Amino acid sequence: MRLSEIHPVFYHSRIWQKRFFRTLSDLPLAGKFASEISKDGLKFTSKKHQSLLRRRLGNSDPELQENKVKNLKISCPTIDGILIKPGQTFSFWRQIGEATAAKGYHEGMQLSQGEVVRGVGGGLCQLANLLYWMALHTPLEVVERHHHSFDPFPDENRVLPFGSGAGVFYNYVDLRFHNPTDLTFQIRVWLTDDHLKGAIYTDRETLYSYHVVEREHRFYSKDGKNFRENEIWREVIDRRTGNRIAEEMLVKNHAEVKYELSFAAAPCNV
Repeated sequence: MRLSEIHPVFYHSRIWQKRFFRTLSDLPLAGKFASEISKDGLKFTSKKHQSLLRRRLGNSDPELQENKVKNLKISCPTIDGILIKPGQTFSFWRQIGEATAAKGYHEGMQLSQGEVVRGVGGGLCQLANLLYWMALHTPLEVVERHHHSFDPFPDENRVLPFGSGAGVFYNYVDLRFHNPTDLTFQIRVWLTDDHLKGAIYTDRETLYSYHVVEREHRFYSKDGKNFRENEIWREVIDRRTGNRIAEEMLVKNHAEVKYELSFAAAPCNV
């Protein structure tokens, strides 16, 4: 057992330590992070996406989803309109800052240490998921992304492949992507009554488009536990010809399933 698991004091001390060292490691990079926000939209669309604000998640408290919406209303304006210029890196937490009650954030749902828990600022992972999915459809390079170690809820109303999200926890579990091109990218995010919406724009049209697909998906059981795994692949398409010119495996996911599986959903045992 790790020291941080023995007593809450050690756990919180470890969090403080990790946050401190992340702050130190970022000091030499301070001028390389994207920070400029412009409400003048760029012309060319790279990717648009939306996700439902409310969907049934097991037996979770519906109040936590309403609080999530409130948290997203606070966090989205800190990102909306940000420009990622050539050579710059976007950081989720450097833009949003720590989500605290003093800033108006409410208790929402968080995934922590293999469990679903309540926490101030909970629900911001939905924004990180949206940003990550959109970035995969652009030439931006994802330089930091963390996946969840367990699958907490069934796929009801899920439209993206399992394992295509991004876990975030201030400030050392971050989502970051770098702009290696000579293009300028702009992120726009906003809320409607039912959806979190987002788009990534550029100042010039890109040469390629991207298609992200799931492969080798399966559930299986081992030692009395259920697991899920898959691969997320990206295909690169030439916009001029429509031909696929390359493909790459982005990530291989493996996670313990925390909900009951039907026979059809868990076809194999190892």
